Amino acid sequence: MTLRRTISEQVGVLCGCEKSVAGDVSDVARTLAGVDSDKLLTRIGGLLRQAESTDNAHEAEAFMAAAQRLATASSIDLAVARSHTRGREARPTPTQRVIRIGEAGKKGLRTYAHLFVAIAAANDVQCDITHTSTTIFAYGFAADLDVCEQLYTSLLVQMVRASDVYVKSGRYREETTARRIVDRAGRTLRIEHRPVAAVTARLNFQTAFAARIGQRLDEARTQAREEATSAPETSQETALALRDKDLELRDYYRENSDARGSWRATRASAGHSSHARRAGDRAGRNARLGTAEELPGARPQLRGGTQAP
Repeated sequence: MTLRRTISEQVGVLCGCEKSVAGDVSDVARTLAGVDSDKLLTRIGGLLRQAESTDNAHEAEAFMAAAQRLATASSIDLAVARSHTRGREARPTPTQRVIRIGEAGKKGLRTYAHLFVAIAAANDVQCDITHTSTTIFAYGFAADLDVCEQLYTSLLVQMVRASDVYVKSGRYREETTARRIVDRAGRTLRIEHRPVAAVTARLNFQTAFAARIGQRLDEARTQAREEATSAPETSQETALALRDKDLELRDYYRENSDARGSWRATRASAGHSSHARRAGDRAGRNARLGTAEELPGARPQLRGGTQAP
């Protein structure tokens, strides 16, 4: 039995349904009627624990992708079901949550925010970020926001721990950075080469980790959407439901966001380390989604259901 089939069967069991998301809409609606957000997260958590418990990197990668596909498939199912409940009171609508990344002045908040934004982008959630990176205002449907928080909690711990191990190894010291020394008129006096600082290595490692996680989740999301819209009998309806969902979220965001300017995941002043970037990228490739123990001092301060001031 192949790994792909094994995972596929386990996803079906954890979902409580062997039907494709492109199956009969009435069946999907009936299934969703008995599945709340807590049960969905429990089923996704089953896949996350599978990824956490295996020592095989390929299996961990496969379970991670399966977890994201399940999240995307569930989001698609909800979008299709929502298109059949227009005008009803129980019809889900977009909402906003405030995600507390950390206290002002704490180093690394920008990379933490980058990780959450990367996860959000793969789960139909739009974000506004304060200039201090202490707070994210997340806009999306409740089920999508729940998935983002669950993934972020697990992956933040892994990112911080992996970067700690890398910095303590001292391998970043093998690389040097060039610093231009100038006079008062801005003329170059000399170029100095110095070892990469630990803080520079840590930030570059975490930036690359977050970027790789975003790419992996986006690939899984794309695959799930393609599968959902490939069945001839339901592809058009599913595509329309997804388009309606995207438009509804876009309109909600425009009406409720007061964001101005732009936010970047990196700053030139943070310095650059190619060695740390490569190490962070490798760690992001091997990251597992699971219910890892909380990291003292790095627990995300998630506060759901709060409206932005």
